Amino acid sequence: MVLMTLSLPIDPQANELLARSPLALLLGMVLDQQVPMEKAFSSPHVLAQRLGHEPDAAELAGYDPEALVEIFARPPALHRFPKAMAARVQEVCRALVERYDGDPARLWSDVTDGRELLRRVGELPGFGRQKAQIFVALLGKRFGITPDGWREAAGDYGDADAHRSVADVTDPESLRRVREFKQRMKAEAKAAKG
Repeated sequence: MVLMTLSLPIDPQANELLARSPLALLLGMVLDQQVPMEKAFSSPHVLAQRLGHEPDAAELAGYDPEALVEIFARPPALHRFPKAMAARVQEVCRALVERYDGDPARLWSDVTDGRELLRRVGELPGFGRQKAQIFVALLGKRFGITPDGWREAAGDYGDADAHRSVADVTDPESLRRVREFKQRMKAEAKAAKG
């Protein structure tokens, strides 16, 4: 799967897990909302540490919901909203089990084009269009998952020179540029609200 990898300023073992585990990568993306991206993408590693092993989608899909919330909420919590995000992770894992036999790599391994990839990702619980486009860009830019039309499907996030999302983080400088872009977008949205 790996041609390149993420290079986030997180525990090297967390980066390594993201590089080798499609589920960890997908769960990082699931958790990437309302927390810093470093927190979101290091949480799959922390989850594996708390479980004592790397989980698979079937295990998380069938996990006792209250016990999973406890694992997410244990300090330091895996997310700002541990109860909601434990439920979201479980919903995504159930969808993976139902549609892809629990194999998250099947989201992209046999797609015919970028539109199909975007559709599949966008059908996952909690993946609106923007989050799905970011994940398509992440797969294409960092992991070499490049079906025909993937850049177009990823929209502006697919631009080769973009610094818009986690898909564009390769070093401290690119991380700084992505942060500046996000801050600019927040400021513009706030100004538009009045």
